[in-house]
Amino acid sequence: MRRFLFVSCLTLFAISPASADITHKIQSSISLTVDGAGSVATRIPSSMAVSGSNVTLGTVPALGTLSAGTALGYTPGEFTITTAGDSFSYSETYTGGDNTPTVLSTTVTSGVVPALPIFGSTTTTSGGVAATLAGSLATDGAISITAGGAGTTAVGQVIQELTIK
Repeated sequence: MRRFLFVSCLTLFAISPASADITHKIQSSISLTVDGAGSVATRIPSSMAVSGSNVTLGTVPALGTLSAGTALGYTPGEFTITTAGDSFSYSETYTGGDNTPTVLSTTVTSGVVPALPIFGSTTTTSGGVAATLAGSLATDGAISITAGGAGTTAVGQVIQELTIK
C-alpha cells in the first residue's frame, strides 16, 4: 500500500496542469463611398492640309485669325491645271476646331459643377448621390447597411480570428 501511495504521489506531482494561450480578436468595419463627378475636355484644333499634282495654286488656302469666343475661319484655295490634258489630283481638307472660350475654368459648388465645358473631345462622369446611404455597427457586432443612390458603394465586414497556442 505504501508503494502504491508513493507512486501515486510521484505521478500526481509529475503531471503539470494544462495551459494554453488563447487569443480571440473581433474586428468590424464599414466603408461608405460616394463617387465624385468629373469631366475631361480637350479642345480640337483647327487644321488644314493641301496636296496635289499637276496643279498650280492661284489663291493659297488660309486659316483665319484667332480671337476669343470663335474658332479659326477658313478661306479655301483656288487652283488651275498646269498641263491641260494630263492627269491631275488635288486634295484640300479643313477641320474647324473648337471655339476659344473666354473663360477656361469652371466653378464647383457643393461638389457640383453647374456648367461643364463642351469641346470636340469631352468625357464626363456623373457623381454619386448619397441619398439614404448609411451604415452602423452595433456593440453585439451586427452590421446595418442602407443602400444609397447611383454611384455609391457600401461595404461591411466582420473579421473573427481565434489563435490557440
